[in-house]
Amino acid sequence: MTISTVRNAFFALLTTAMLCAGAFFLTIPALAGEILVFAGAASKPPTEEATRAFEKKTGIKVNITFGGSGFVLSQMTLAKKGDIYFPGSSDYMELAKQKGLVFPETEQHVVYLVPAINVQKGNPKGIKTLRDLTRPGVRVAIANPDGVCVGLYAVEIAEKNLSPAEKIAFRNNLVNYTESCEKTATAVSLKTVDAVMGWRVFQYWDSARIETIPLKKEEIIRIGYIPIAISKFTSDRPLAQRFIDFVFSEEGRAIFKKYNYFMTPEEASAWIGAKKPVGGEYRVPGEWLKK
Repeated sequence: MTISTVRNAFFALLTTAMLCAGAFFLTIPALAGEILVFAGAASKPPTEEATRAFEKKTGIKVNITFGGSGFVLSQMTLAKKGDIYFPGSSDYMELAKQKGLVFPETEQHVVYLVPAINVQKGNPKGIKTLRDLTRPGVRVAIANPDGVCVGLYAVEIAEKNLSPAEKIAFRNNLVNYTESCEKTATAVSLKTVDAVMGWRVFQYWDSARIETIPLKKEEIIRIGYIPIAISKFTSDRPLAQRFIDFVFSEEGRAIFKKYNYFMTPEEASAWIGAKKPVGGEYRVPGEWLKK
């Protein structure tokens, strides 16, 4: 056998080995990335389910920090980390945009929310109206309006619908400022309060223990929405966008619809019985921040 023949045989074997190795490595999935989401708890149940579906579909790990929208915004800012900001209302997204913490062109509106009164199943205190929350002996909670969207809406409604004396009575009935939407709903579930000023959707988080008392249509100031946007701190913008795209996919939207969120402003207006402004901002008066 000549040297040339041996050499050609060697290179043939080497080429075959490289091709086999290449084929082998192509069958190994690339290491999936991770994204970090700072989210208001107003969307917690469907967001958790959507996250599990996204991880299963893509292999991308999603780490979520839930809490009051203002509080998680502060966490994201201090940590200078996070790929997505997903608050519970427009108020905190507007704040994030004003501070340059998100890419405004990436903002989208996921679902819509309507404020309501939430009471224990069966409504043992017979609460029917906003003014019933001012009756002596009624234990009420609202979320901390200094950092939780649903608490901010509660204050706005009380300020614009109750008389000065009624506002004092309402504040006297407040036994707690909860730290998130989740803890606001849980206060009713655990019967630590008789009622909360919350979101209409809370009933569907725990329908065995919570029911919703609608506010009068003239008492509702505005319809809320849950926005989502990519954070300026993201380390992988395309990966963050993949998560947002999944939320807005047919599969993702079906998950939010399953939990009875309003998918359009028109659905929310139909439930209220009147057309209301959508989104916006509200500044909480100082006396509500002292509780």
